[in-house]
Amino acid sequence: MAEMPSLPPPARRFLMVHGVQHRRPRQHWLWWLTEALRQRGEQVLYPQFPTPEQPSMSEWIDLLHAELAQLGDQERVVVCHSLGCALWLRAAQTLPADLRVTRVLLVSPLGDQAFTVANGNEEFKPERIDHELLAAASTKPPHVVVSATDPYAPANPRAWSAALDLECDILPAAGHITPEDGYGPWPAALAWCLRGQAPVSAVTGP
Repeated sequence: MAEMPSLPPPARRFLMVHGVQHRRPRQHWLWWLTEALRQRGEQVLYPQFPTPEQPSMSEWIDLLHAELAQLGDQERVVVCHSLGCALWLRAAQTLPADLRVTRVLLVSPLGDQAFTVANGNEEFKPERIDHELLAAASTKPPHVVVSATDPYAPANPRAWSAALDLECDILPAAGHITPEDGYGPWPAALAWCLRGQAPVSAVTGP
């Protein structure tokens, strides 16, 4: 009996949005996730945002809009880390209807203490976030993943997420969820991307 041909992957595209001081290092979970998705036939955009050591809100918003326009007309999935989360929260408040997406993963969102001149990101500090506008920017509410030991996170991540009507997974001891914290390969993030599987669990081994 002839073998049935494999079905093509779903018509969807992914966008990775990195944070401050990030230059797409190969050891980062965003790099690993991009490669893991591409190996499965998925289409993934992983742009380098300009001057990540001294990011410009206007430049990053412009590039975000340009990349969102490249996501096609089917399922659009956005994965943000750190300052990328702040970028999404700001962009969502004024996002044009044609750039709205399907799903968003917000990993390691930043608390007020993380937005400083010293960090070069003070202009990214979210002002009042309208949760209705945030909800309108994606078909499904964004999903938050944060570590209980992240020094840059909101003081009470679960309350912060609840105020925005978002579900939140709290990892027990994952720092800022970076390679230094053991986050290169991250199967749970891949499962969320492929199937929307939640909760998004911690890396359990090296």
